[in-house]
Amino acid sequence: MDPDPTPPPVDDLELAAGLGRVRTMMRVLDVPRDLSITSLSTLANLERLGPRRLTELASIEGVTQPAMTQLVSRLDREGLAERQSDPGDGRVVMVAITQHGRAELARRRAAQAKRLAELLAELPAADRAAIAAALPALDRLAAHALASAATAQRSAQGGAREGTHSNNPGETE
Repeated sequence: MDPDPTPPPVDDLELAAGLGRVRTMMRVLDVPRDLSITSLSTLANLERLGPRRLTELASIEGVTQPAMTQLVSRLDREGLAERQSDPGDGRVVMVAITQHGRAELARRRAAQAKRLAELLAELPAADRAAIAAALPALDRLAAHALASAATAQRSAQGGAREGTHSNNPGETE
């Protein structure tokens, strides 16, 4: 009898719940907790995507522009991010990660990886291999999600004018 090459059906809700548990586990492994999840996510996005407007960061993180302005001010005070003028339009404020911000992310990732490695070492080899085999698909899923979010954001901003004023006097988006 030939084995059926068709994989079993995937329960989308079960898959989403499982990925949610992985996300929770990774947050639990993130120690110390002196920066908020949104702060860390913002820094990681700035590292991955490069300098961004406040409005774009707010959209990516799912927060209001005033909340992102406050968060960026805290990151700026701590030397983790900085405001810059857009080279193409000096009226536009961009936010960029600093070298200190990159070093802080690297330090946190190393600590998180160490804790994760300790947990993985306790799993059977077959489980570790299954997790490793899933990584390329997870990378594609993450890339697709980020691209979809960027497309949705561009569509939502379709009618928005460039360089509109923020809620902070003297600052543009």
